[in-house]
Amino acid sequence: MSLPLQDIQIVSLATNVPGPVAAAALRDMGAGVLKAEPPGGDPLAFLSAAWHDELCRGMARERFDLKSSGDRARFDGHLAAADVLLTSSRPEALTRLGLGWPDLHLRHPRLSMVSIVGYPSPRQNVAGHDLTYQAEAGLVTPPALPRSLVSDLAGAQQAVIAVLGLLFARERGGEGGFAEIALADSARAFANPATRGLTSPDGMLGGALPVYNVYPAREGWVAIAALEVRFRNAIERELNVDAADGEALARVFAQRTAREWQAWAEARDLPLVEVVVPRV
Repeated sequence: MSLPLQDIQIVSLATNVPGPVAAAALRDMGAGVLKAEPPGGDPLAFLSAAWHDELCRGMARERFDLKSSGDRARFDGHLAAADVLLTSSRPEALTRLGLGWPDLHLRHPRLSMVSIVGYPSPRQNVAGHDLTYQAEAGLVTPPALPRSLVSDLAGAQQAVIAVLGLLFARERGGEGGFAEIALADSARAFANPATRGLTSPDGMLGGALPVYNVYPAREGWVAIAALEVRFRNAIERELNVDAADGEALARVFAQRTAREWQAWAEARDLPLVEVVVPRV
């Protein structure tokens, strides 16, 4: 069976996390991907070599000094055969290199461009990274740092969606198009459950519901997410406890290990698992 992006060629100048994650998703849909790296390589390779190598599996990788005439000619040759250019540099830097969307579209009318930026226009040239976007969106609780790169990963998803939309539009209209993905917007979108009260400490999914919570077991912790009535009824029936009584649930869960509880729940088709505690 052919993959949906078979015969589509992607050139990615996007480094760090969002670009490689997006490029890897497009590769998995069948696209050919050229990862065009700066002379010093992708910073992600130094931050997490194993993850970088995993994301780059199956991609062609070349390094380009786009200020060098020889490298630039080689890069332009790749663009001429590409369907999409993925970038994560600030637009003002791309413009200085002649890779701003207006210039690019004149030279390659069937080429689409997805530009991953920090902030939406007109602030697309303001500096930032995942931590600053999450901090502004209310996803950081000092002094702890975020456990995941929410802005980067959400932005990568939005970039993939944008690529698919532009390719579909080109099939209908014949020309490439442009999309800008702002990581700060992605952080705000993913912060909605918290900012709208759903996962705040007194929110329905933040601790107010005893059957959607975490509890200490005899060894380890368990997470229970029995939102549906049939799950709550099963919990009450199987444990002989009031599902609205968090203290009663805590007493019951303290009687077995977290691993034992997960096996117990799987045997009864209940949403309860052992909590994997992150390494510190």
